[in-house]
Amino acid sequence: MGARGAPSRRRQAGRRPRYLPTGSFPFLLLLLLLCIQLGGGQKKKENLLAEKVEQLMEWSSRRSVFRMNGDKFRKFIKAPPRNYSMVVMFTALQPQRQCSVCRLANEEYQILANSWRYSSAFCNKLFFSKVDYDEGTDIFQQLNINSAPTFMHFPPKGRPKRADTFDLQRIGFGAEQLAKWIADRTDVHIRVFRPPNYSGTIALALLVSLVGGLLYLRRNNLEFIYNKTGWAMVSLSYIHGSSQVQFVAESHIILVLNAAITMGMVLLNEAATSKGDVGKRRSKSLCWYLFICLVGLGLVVFFFSFLLSIFRSKYHGYPYSDLDFE
Repeated sequence: MGARGAPSRRRQAGRRPRYLPTGSFPFLLLLLLLCIQLGGGQKKKENLLAEKVEQLMEWSSRRSVFRMNGDKFRKFIKAPPRNYSMVVMFTALQPQRQCSVCRLANEEYQILANSWRYSSAFCNKLFFSKVDYDEGTDIFQQLNINSAPTFMHFPPKGRPKRADTFDLQRIGFGAEQLAKWIADRTDVHIRVFRPPNYSGTIALALLVSLVGGLLYLRRNNLEFIYNKTGWAMVSLSYIHGSSQVQFVAESHIILVLNAAITMGMVLLNEAATSKGDVGKRRSKSLCWYLFICLVGLGLVVFFFSFLLSIFRSKYHGYPYSDLDFE
């Protein structure tokens, strides 16, 4: 056993270590430099993307829809890297352009952007901006946009497709329609929250306050309210007693009554189905919703009863009535 193992040990001891060919060293050096360069380029891309997202988030914290010129458009939308979606409204809001549709569409666009900005699902994956024609004429020319307003979606990767341009002519520019289109393109669902419009309610409250104030000032002389002769003269003067004839003033009176009933139904609907979720509704004053409900109910009951009374006075024998004004 010892004699046989000796030659093998001599052969192993006589072997020399193998070295790489002389020409492979520059190749390894080049490969190492390439890896370092690729790693540095990837790090640079990540830093650039982080800076862009941080800048967009800062703009969004100030305004839900921020304006863009040519330089900003090329940097934040056209140039990579980008991992976010951008919805852009191309418009012409300057007074000399006289684009009334642009102003209406901009209001709906602001409502949609505000709904996204103040929602709990807000994140850095979707941003809203707009480009005015007078601030970015070159962008309009580059994208071959010859009409305003136009809504376009720019995806995180690749170029916009045909479906990324909103079909405004067919669908309209309502905030709800825009939200549905964005959900189809980005899988981001936005619940549109419209701020309540209290202009009609305030006008009605002022009218009720005015009438109530006048009645309070004449509280010691309210016999005219109970004067049946006076009400009869009003009826004879403006409302004809036959169903075959109708005065012009009578038509106006019926119009006002129907408008008051409609206003009451609108207030009832506003109190029952106000916009926003349950938490937001509870945060508001419940007394305010109760006041709207009572005012709407009072308008419907009072003026519908008045309308029935007029109908009974013209169509004698009509059996139905609500409040008796006769």
